[in-house]
Amino acid sequence: MQYQIYRLSFPNGVHFGDGNLDRSVYSFSADTLFSSLYLEALKAGQKTADWFLQKVKEGSLLFSDAFPVIGDTYFLPKPIYSVRKEGADGDSVKKKEYKKLTHIPMDKLDIYMRGDLDPTEINERLKELGKAETKTSAAVSGKEDTLPYHVGEYRFHQDNGLFFVAALSDGGDSSALYDLIEALSFSGIGGKRTAGYGRFDIKAEKTIDAGPFEKNGGMLMSLSISLPRNDEMERALADASYQIRKRSGFVQSATYADVPNKKRDLFMLSAGSCFKNRFEGDVYDVSQGGAHPVYRYGKPLFWAL
Repeated sequence: MQYQIYRLSFPNGVHFGDGNLDRSVYSFSADTLFSSLYLEALKAGQKTADWFLQKVKEGSLLFSDAFPVIGDTYFLPKPIYSVRKEGADGDSVKKKEYKKLTHIPMDKLDIYMRGDLDPTEINERLKELGKAETKTSAAVSGKEDTLPYHVGEYRFHQDNGLFFVAALSDGGDSSALYDLIEALSFSGIGGKRTAGYGRFDIKAEKTIDAGPFEKNGGMLMSLSISLPRNDEMERALADASYQIRKRSGFVQSATYADVPNKKRDLFMLSAGSCFKNRFEGDVYDVSQGGAHPVYRYGKPLFWAL
């Protein structure tokens, strides 16, 4: 497999929902990325959409969640794995700082796993990423009075943004994938795209060493939200350490149904979850009686700790 980093900058801010219109988180999950790219593939034609879906289903094209990049520092999720350093049990301040950590610099994961990381320094660094804000807008319906509502947005500070990793089994697919990402950059990702949120520039594309992705043995951290197939579940969760996230939402298709329709809920394992055993996961159909399938990405991209 070939592993590509795509670095994104967002000049207009983003609205990545957490279930509340008046709040925005600063990143998005691999399933959101997959769905957004699949919609762009459909715009390009059924042949492109079929190619994209097939590559992902067979595991020839995988995605991570999106993670912060601050200046030249790339962050990965904090492993959902208990790390203890001998003699540090009494340091309550350090314990609290460790709990606050959400992401760790890619080049300091080994230091974290040894228990030697300075969590205060990393937490202060993460504060430099950007700023969450709330914008007040007005809704006008016919001749009724204007109704104000609040939209949460996140704005990245200069030189900061997000990145994700794509794994490709065929280097020749890199160009086709880039075309889809570029098309998505104009459409935007996340919510409130008609207001300009979520549009991005592809600031960098580079290959990353395959070693951490393909090493076996020890603990493996998933860089993407994922869900083992039923036949994989028992082995995947043996000696695993994970958090569960509920994934839902509405179908974004004008041909699916006459009225807005919700996707079937899935309970998935968040990025940062750690496993002893690899699994493949799947692309799940979360439609509920509509005119066509609706897909939810649930394949892991592992990083050896």
